Amino acid sequence: MSNIKNIIFLLILLTGVNSQAQDTLKKIETLTWYTDITKASEISKETNKPIFAFFTGSDWCGWCRKLQNDVFSKPEFIKWAKENVVLVELDFPKNKKLSPELTQQNASLQQTFQVRGYPTIFIFFLNKKADGTNFEIENLGSLGYPQGTELGKEEVKFLKDANLILQNRVKK
Repeated sequence: MSNIKNIIFLLILLTGVNSQAQDTLKKIETLTWYTDITKASEISKETNKPIFAFFTGSDWCGWCRKLQNDVFSKPEFIKWAKENVVLVELDFPKNKKLSPELTQQNASLQQTFQVRGYPTIFIFFLNKKADGTNFEIENLGSLGYPQGTELGKEEVKFLKDANLILQNRVKK
């Protein structure tokens, strides 16, 4: 009987360790998505990484969820994003309520970039003008859901297109 108890104890111990390892792995693989464009701009300036603005309808847009599942959740994208951009989610939900400030910020950026559909991604830098009160946008380019890709390999085309956009700044 004591052997069975030892085996059960060992299984519980191993399961706990595995669960802790999975939690640690999830923390490592998670991305930080900012919602405050001012905060994202500060981090962009500090790191010299452009802003990756994801215009989404989180609670109603099927293509937005598909982009998140097919691209944003993949290890290749996670690694790329951590190395290359500051992520910002600009949400336009139908069923959840955003703060008035966030709603106004997102609408203003939607109008500035003339976003007409979702998902839409713009990659850009925000540069403070000399007067210190306004910003100018250095737009590098935009993306949407990667079309014409092999099923299960959507992140490959998306990252290829995103890297081409990042190269726009180098060429200027």
